[in-house]
Parts: sequence; structure tokens; C-alpha cells
Amino acid sequence: MGPDPAVATVRLEVRRALADLPPEAMVLVACSGGADSLALAGALAFEAPRQGRVAGGITIDHGLQEGSAERADAVVRTMADLGLDPSGSVAVTVDGTGGPENAARDARYTALDQTADRLEAAAVLLGHTLDDQAETVLLGLARGSGARSLSGMPTAFRRRTDLGEGRDGRREQGVLYLRPLLELDRGTTRRACKAMGLDPWDDPHNIDPTYARVRVRHEALPALEKALGPGVAQALARTARMLRDDADALDELAVRAYTDLQAAQDGYTVALRLEGLADLPRAVRTRVLRTAAIDAGSPPGTLAAVHVDAVDRLVTAWHGQRHVDLPGGLRAVRRYAKLLFGPV
Repeated sequence: MGPDPAVATVRLEVRRALADLPPEAMVLVACSGGADSLALAGALAFEAPRQGRVAGGITIDHGLQEGSAERADAVVRTMADLGLDPSGSVAVTVDGTGGPENAARDARYTALDQTADRLEAAAVLLGHTLDDQAETVLLGLARGSGARSLSGMPTAFRRRTDLGEGRDGRREQGVLYLRPLLELDRGTTRRACKAMGLDPWDDPHNIDPTYARVRVRHEALPALEKALGPGVAQALARTARMLRDDADALDELAVRAYTDLQAAQDGYTVALRLEGLADLPRAVRTRVLRTAAIDAGSPPGTLAAVHVDAVDRLVTAWHGQRHVDLPGGLRAVRRYAKLLFGPV
């Protein structure tokens, strides 16, 4: 008799994710103790030894709730009992900018980056599911974001780090993160945990309406399901996959155009030739302008669409405007048939 269908499904997705990694490479799972990441940890503990791999687990103690250290210790014991070795926790301080969710995310990924680098892990597995993807797309839609934001979370990505050059270039490229469960819903991971005898922890923050994602999860998505019928989460996730293909293609075109349009900087940080820039499709041109601003030193987190649109008007609707101020103490200036980006 084979495993429970939910367990088999989660294991299959993990097996597929591991298949693309170097043979015998160590893999880590980031486990909060919730149903999604716990099911992922159980599947990794089962699949890794069958591929001759070392698999470990890490949990992050954000210190945001009373008893968080004890909770982290309990997750470590669970991971160790599953056979994940090494298993450990890392305590972080959440004090960044951009709101509590962004600050916690930055602290978490920094800790994961450092741990993966120290252990020379080939990848870190994350437990995001189809439901998380749907919530991400809906939040992006509410913000009026573009295709890149609406394309949701990728199944694989690397974070740039400042950890220095690694022996195989991995540190220079950044740590590889994989999301094997992005096609599965939360119901599947909960059923898998039950079948594996794992007792997931329900984070109180996941029902706190202070957070926009919680309101989307418990209010917006159920309302959409009621109004439009079942399958809204699946449709949003499917939309994300299609938009990601579009965004990837546009980004590639923008990279080529950005390289082709480079000009003498005339004392500025970045310079682009206006000839050819105005002829680009807007979707490509605005990507080029955003890249130029970021390369000149404008912080990506504060460089908004309104800034890029104002710079775009220097290209397509110029009536003698002197410059456009950008976040980070920068400005964009049109001069000598060029678009120039540099400090004020």
C-alpha cells in the first residue's frame, strides 16, 4: 500500500525540485512549523536520502511573539526527529524599514542567506503554496502594480548577497531558493501533515487582520469565491504564470536595449542616447528607464511608477522640463540628445 495521496503529491514535487540540483548536494528547508513548511520538511526528509543527499532544516526566530524561542526549539526537535541533519534555529532582530512584514522578511532572508552560505547548501526550499501565490497577485493588483509584481512568486530565484566570492561562484550569484509546493494548495499540505503524523503550528499572526495579507486570505478571497464561484485562487496563480512569461520576455528586451543605448556619461552616473529610446515600446522603455535610475543609485524600494513616468515624459513629451527628481538624491536630466542620471 502506497503513501497517502497528499503525501505522495508533496513528495513528488520535492523530488522534481531536487532533480535539478548537483548530485549529493546539501539542501536546506526553511521551516516555520506551519503546515506548508512542515509538510515540505517531511517530504524532503523522505526524498533526500533516496538521492544520496544531505538534507537539513532551519527555522527563524523573529522574536516577535512571547515564547518564540521555545517555539523555535520545538520546530528544531521536529526537524531532527524527521532525520534532517543539521537542524537548527537562528534568532534575528526585526528592526528594518518598510513595515513589519517587509522588515521580518528581510531579516529572515538575510539569516537564510548566511546559513546556506556557511553550510555550502545548494539550495533552500520554501513552503509557499498556490494560495500564497494567489494572495500575492491580489495584493499586487490592489496596489496597481505592473506585470512583474502581478507575476507573483517565482518557483526558483537567487538573492544577491554581499558574502563575497565562493569557490564555485555561488556566493557571487546569490543563494538559490526553490518553491516546490507552488502548484499545491494549503488543503494538500494539511492533509499531508496529518498523514505523516506531524502536528503543525498555527501562527497567530496568520489570523491578525492588522496585516493586509491576512485580510486578503480571510476576507477578500472568500468574497471573490462567493461572488465568482470556486477556483479563484487557481485562476490567480495561473494568471501569475502567464504574466511571468510576459515579464521575463520584456525584461530581456529591456536589458538588450539598455546596453545598446549607453552613451558617454558627461560627468553623470548613467547616460542613455535619446535616439532610439523614444522609439521603444513603452513597456520596454519604462523598464530601461527604471534600470538606469537604479544603476545610478536610486533605491529600488522607493523608486515608484510615478517617478518612472515623469522620466518617461522627458523622453516622449519634453517641453523644456529641466529635470526630474528621483529617490536617493538623484535626478534625471535631458541634455545634449541624452538622458542623464546622477546625483543632485
